Amino acid sequence: MSIEIRYTVMSPEVRGEKVTGPPPHMPGPPPAAGPAAPPSKNTLAKRLNTLDKKTVYLVDTGFGGSYNFMLQLQIWFKENMPSVTTVRKRKPGNVFMDDNNELWEEVKVKGDAVVLGVAG
Repeated sequence: MSIEIRYTVMSPEVRGEKVTGPPPHMPGPPPAAGPAAPPSKNTLAKRLNTLDKKTVYLVDTGFGGSYNFMLQLQIWFKENMPSVTTVRKRKPGNVFMDDNNELWEEVKVKGDAVVLGVAG
């Protein structure tokens, strides 16, 4: 039904006619994909029970506005959760690629949690 409503709104020439199947200007289902990729062996870190007395890295990706976002987040932690230590860092290298592991190694050794931030 949502496709019918959207198609009617987007294509006024339909004018109440019953719409079946995908509209002519919209692609059909995607072609069949090849064999599925094996599941990743990487998993998310276990959730912490508390941030009390923990170190949280606030990582700025370098994308527009992320510096200010992380700065505001650091101020929020200082005012609302003063027992949390925050460390603001800028991710080195390209904004859109994970091309430097030094920062992630530091976070693993010295940090308890990380907020990776983008803005826009």
